Amino acid sequence: MTVADLHPIGLEELVERAALLTRVDRKYVLPTVDLPALLHGLGPEVRVLEIDGRREFGYRSDYFDTPSLEFYLATAHQRRRRYKVRVRGYLDTGGRYLEVKTREARGGTVKHRFQYPEGDGDGLDERAYADIGGVLPGARRRMDRVLVTWYRRTTLYLPASGARVTVDSDVQWNLPDGATVRMPDRAVVETKSPGVGASPADRLLWSLGHRPCALSKFGTGLAVLRPDLPANRWQPLLRRHFRRATDRRW
Repeated sequence: MTVADLHPIGLEELVERAALLTRVDRKYVLPTVDLPALLHGLGPEVRVLEIDGRREFGYRSDYFDTPSLEFYLATAHQRRRRYKVRVRGYLDTGGRYLEVKTREARGGTVKHRFQYPEGDGDGLDERAYADIGGVLPGARRRMDRVLVTWYRRTTLYLPASGARVTVDSDVQWNLPDGATVRMPDRAVVETKSPGVGASPADRLLWSLGHRPCALSKFGTGLAVLRPDLPANRWQPLLRRHFRRATDRRW
């Protein structure tokens, strides 16, 4: 079974049924050759997001942090409350959004989204700081772009559970200085469930021998490209999926 064999779901219907701005996420890294087994196991009732005939979409995410890398360090040290600030661009369908993601004490993720103007400026504008401050009181400190990620995404919807599964391929990370790292033959699979329990997709992935991993595109990218930063929580992931944690190009 391939993505072309699945029944489509439109964006409006997907948002209506499974916006999942508050959710439990689990991430997996799979060799791309294992993706057909995942699709086959999910079954024919699974639907795929389709917009204007497309079923795969390009994403760009610009991550911002304070000069002391406060957000990165909170993630690296697994603090119970941690945050991410990014501007996400949809390369094929258009549109950009400022997103503030908060990790709550009980493990859930809450995403706040705000429309953001087109452009490619290095910094956040005053409106962005105001929006961030509405989510993170007192967070009007300077933030700089520290990392850019690019990837192609396919989004699946599981009607029985209301869960989503995203499959990101051709993942690439870039530092502002131009250093780059890629994962050409692996995909990042993320399950997004409305409750704390495992979704059918999680149980399927476990039965296929895959386990959740501590992957954060923000944290992992900086850990690989900035070997001067603390990265103990990601070392098993880096050793397994990257040739050396200190490589600046893969």
